[in-house]
Amino acid sequence: MSGAFPVLYTGRNGRVAHECILDLRPLKAQTGISEEDVAKRLMDYGFHAPTMSFPVPGTLMVEPTESESKAELDRFIAAMLSIRAEINEVQKGNWPGEDNPLKRAPHTLADVTGIWERPYSIEQGITPDTHTRLHKYWPAVNRVDNVYGDRNLYCACVPVDDYR
Repeated sequence: MSGAFPVLYTGRNGRVAHECILDLRPLKAQTGISEEDVAKRLMDYGFHAPTMSFPVPGTLMVEPTESESKAELDRFIAAMLSIRAEINEVQKGNWPGEDNPLKRAPHTLADVTGIWERPYSIEQGITPDTHTRLHKYWPAVNRVDNVYGDRNLYCACVPVDDYR
């Protein structure tokens, strides 16, 4: 993945510890694709979105656990390289800046069953690699307004008194 995404805080030999901070700020300045876009797109590849903007705004903190297999780490790297290629398509003008697989991610079942009027194929949006064609994870919802959600928490839990 060397060269695809700038990495912050590397050691003398370009290595990182158990976590890796990918700096998306230069790409956002060039393409408009943000750390949130990449994190949401990873969901289409079957990965949980990594930590965004911590400890540095505009970054992704990738922190695989020791239980991840080499095959799963390789799959993650392949997904990130595929996402970088998608960013290149936006950068080259082949996909519009606001209507591309990254800005529209994650893609849901409702997206497929509705009318598809996007400048990329359903396959590119829903099953971008071999793994997702075989093991598709379907996010329940598209994007939400994260800031609104953070500031207006709504608890749909059963009231505590119901447990007595």
